[in-house]
Amino acid sequence: MMNKQDVAGTRAAPAAAVSVRGLHVRRGRTMVFDGIDVDIPHGRITGLLGPSGCGKTTLIRSIVGVQKVQSGTVTVLGQPAGSRALRHRVAYDTQAASVYDDLTIEQNLRYFARLIGAPRSDVTRVISQTGLADHARQTVDSLSGGQESRVSLAVAMLGSPDVLVLDEPTVGLDPVLRSELWDVFHEVVDAGATLIVSSHVMDEALRCDRLLLLRAGRIIADTTPEEFLAETGQADPDEAFLELVRRDEAQHQPLRRTAREAAREEGAGAPR
Repeated sequence: MMNKQDVAGTRAAPAAAVSVRGLHVRRGRTMVFDGIDVDIPHGRITGLLGPSGCGKTTLIRSIVGVQKVQSGTVTVLGQPAGSRALRHRVAYDTQAASVYDDLTIEQNLRYFARLIGAPRSDVTRVISQTGLADHARQTVDSLSGGQESRVSLAVAMLGSPDVLVLDEPTVGLDPVLRSELWDVFHEVVDAGATLIVSSHVMDEALRCDRLLLLRAGRIIADTTPEEFLAETGQADPDEAFLELVRRDEAQHQPLRRTAREAAREEGAGAPR
């Protein structure tokens, strides 16, 4: 007979907030992802970090269900990505602020709250959480870039979605504004949500709970900030990422060389 401790040990681990299996995505002639697998945990900030063009936005678009994929599956909160059941459970904040310039912050939020059926009290809540109370009656076109980013984030927070997907929300912001936004992100997670945040600024890796480091359509590390630095032996996140890049190149260079040699041999043996 199993005691309570034995029973607890046999319980299955909670399912991931996002599960990606065998994802293939092609854009034009370019294969962006050639069969990646990854899990993103519940109730954490997961950072998608890597240089421009590495696949961060494509992965984000696949998670929210707006990216055409060749094959593979993306499951979010137990449902296929983009399904109707996720409409009010997943929020997506794109790189470009999706708000109306000629409306005030408050008017924008009231409009979007009505669209998604969020309670009116949510407008006051998200304005407070994003530090916009002193600017609530200003039109968006009178705001700074950092304030406009906050408005877009506030819209995504309406309705208290279970998963927030933020595509480079801090790009171009000064260090103070970036730090303030990260405080907001942690408050949202502390309230029970799951955040997925992309960035090409490596020091933001240290603000996350979990890291997915991407390069050239590959996930070269699925780790934590502490492990990221410890495993590379680097104190600086930029240097740590470059060390991972060097290891990745060393691992894949022989494979690329073999593929080129096979192609040459096949071409040499082809009938003329």
